Amino acid sequence: MRYDPGRDLLWLLLRPWIAIPRLVHVLWSLGGLVFVLLLQGSSSNQDVQKGLARRILNTLTNLGPCFIKLGQALSTRPDLVRRDWLEELTRLQDDLPAFDHSIALQRIEDELGAPADQLFEEFPDRPVAAASLGQVYKARLQGQAWVAVKVQRPGLSFILRRDLVLIRLLGTLTAPLLPLNLGFGLGGIIDEFGRSLFEEIDYELEANNAERFAVLFADNPAVYIPRVERMLSSRRVLTTAWVEGSKMRDASELEAQHLDPTALIRTGVISGLQQLLEFGYFHADPHPGNLFARNGRSGDLGHIGYVDFGMMDSISDHDRLTLTGAVVHLINKDFVALAEDFQDLGFLSPTAKLDPIVPALEEVLGGSLGDSVGSFNFKAITDRFSELMFDYPFRVPARFALIIRAVVSQEGLALRLDPQFRIIAVAYPYVARRLLAGDTREMRDKLLEVIFDSNGRLRIDRLESLLQVVGQDAPTPGKDLIPVAGAGLRLLFSRDGADLRRRLLLTLIRDNRLHTDDARALAGLIARTFGPARMAGGLLQQLNPLAAV
Repeated sequence: MRYDPGRDLLWLLLRPWIAIPRLVHVLWSLGGLVFVLLLQGSSSNQDVQKGLARRILNTLTNLGPCFIKLGQALSTRPDLVRRDWLEELTRLQDDLPAFDHSIALQRIEDELGAPADQLFEEFPDRPVAAASLGQVYKARLQGQAWVAVKVQRPGLSFILRRDLVLIRLLGTLTAPLLPLNLGFGLGGIIDEFGRSLFEEIDYELEANNAERFAVLFADNPAVYIPRVERMLSSRRVLTTAWVEGSKMRDASELEAQHLDPTALIRTGVISGLQQLLEFGYFHADPHPGNLFARNGRSGDLGHIGYVDFGMMDSISDHDRLTLTGAVVHLINKDFVALAEDFQDLGFLSPTAKLDPIVPALEEVLGGSLGDSVGSFNFKAITDRFSELMFDYPFRVPARFALIIRAVVSQEGLALRLDPQFRIIAVAYPYVARRLLAGDTREMRDKLLEVIFDSNGRLRIDRLESLLQVVGQDAPTPGKDLIPVAGAGLRLLFSRDGADLRRRLLLTLIRDNRLHTDDARALAGLIARTFGPARMAGGLLQQLNPLAAV
């Protein structure tokens, strides 16, 4: 039940009767698929494209769980995959062939110690969904409570060990031929993928993950995490509360049910940012099959429900803070600091010379930012960044494999519902609010780093940038300034604000004289941002939400 690449390689090499037929099958299937795509991929005939989509789906499905997981990742990228292929690939999320119902019933009895008809008041004769690693039944407990019972597919440990060894071998052998300079860390990335897959088939670990995740969002009414039924769960069977809602796949379907796709996207993105930048513990597989749109709304946030907690991971405090700073450095176009962030995170070698890299970052990232945060085009960035990684010594640290997967999946889901969505337009206001609130020591230190230069001078432009972006894309931006103003005042006059007060005093009194220009600039910024009319409008919106309509 644990991934070990060295041990598993030896295990497969000692069993050539397993390795050779499987390798031939994989190469034949993928080779045939690539050949057909090269021949027909550029066709403008819709029937041809639908046929290709079905072939991709069938090929990945026939190759098994590891390859299905790859297809799931592609199904979240409408900017990378043709839309007429996307619908077929989406079926890999929870519309796969089910395994025999009698096997599922036997597994429930073996794992839980009694037949399903004795454990549940009502148990169906077929699953409601089948995914790569298991299938789900909607059953009823005594007292009318509906639950989701996930039963694991048979033989998964063997299948994963076999295929991961082959994928790792093929990946490392073909790495020099890839269009990206990823060969250096590709083996490590595959190892991270393998580790996460083996954790995903341990349902006891998934139950622990779900309960830990639920604690993090316990006070957030916009995010629902189903309760685990411990007495009806084991290593290969997991029972949780049933999540009522609609799959977040199609904007028109959600609108038909009077749900707001934009509000749902905002909740998904903000909850994802909280996981990465605040909690340090995140759901690494937020594809449309694992997120449900639920009725209800909290301000400008829709209500969503998470399921499937098998693929979770943690991010270190150091990486979490560095990522937070990188978002700010990116928006402030501080490419020297951004290059240092890349180096600090391991995307650049500690010995790499940054002088030639900084102009390249500015060329690739600077033009895409445009004049505002909302114009940031992530697709353009990824296209240009592939060239940058080929020409410069960038690499992808193995520990970032799941983080990248989570961010890419989250953005892909958002783009599916709204092609004009810009993830940075939500990410930066979130980071700005956290910095300005200074509610933790780490955020206060990061705020001082952002708004003061190396000589201790106050960077009015940086502070203004933070204030301007708060709530700029929200339906009621004036309303969002009220909690920021309150948090800022509390910080300034509290014990925790001692460093901030000292730095402000030092920037106003330099070289034994008072510098009133900085004081006037700061006063002008405060007057513009928190003027009486703007604050009164925000207060009215807070007291009467209909006033914003």
